[in-house]
Amino acid sequence: MAESTTDRPGDAEGPGSGSPNGAPTGSPDAIGHAITDVTQKVQLLVREEIELAKAEVSVKVARLGRGLAVGAAAGAFVLGALILILHGFAWLAWYLLFPNDEFFWGFFLVAFVLLVVAAIAGFVAYRAVKAGSPPTPQLAIDEAKLIRETVTSPTPEATVTHTEATVTHTEAPR
Repeated sequence: MAESTTDRPGDAEGPGSGSPNGAPTGSPDAIGHAITDVTQKVQLLVREEIELAKAEVSVKVARLGRGLAVGAAAGAFVLGALILILHGFAWLAWYLLFPNDEFFWGFFLVAFVLLVVAAIAGFVAYRAVKAGSPPTPQLAIDEAKLIRETVTSPTPEATVTHTEATVTHTEAPR
């Protein structure tokens, strides 16, 4: 009984058939199907990683937008109150320090104090902006690093379990 060539696993049975572990056995059709399958899965993985990055950035931008809107409203009220307070301080400074009816010196004094405070606030703001970073999709970046490490590792199973344990222990509480 001679075995026909079409009875070999992977030839006539379709992609993914063949050896017990599901790997193609070497026929050109089976290898072509495997390459197509891998290509499609890599494309899907890349699309999902891009969607993950978009979702992370959009959540951070939405939070930032809400914070900016509330901060702008609060800033408008503070600005109105500050104008009235500064006007009062200017008149008070004229009343206490310059009794010769030269009231403009009170306004100059308050303006000078404001410029000093603004310089200090500008320096603090510069340092805060310099220390801050733009919103990055950290989860997507970590996932991409994990995928690269898993693909290039000789033992991918050990890489995934080691990285998952590291991620769960290093996440910050919310």
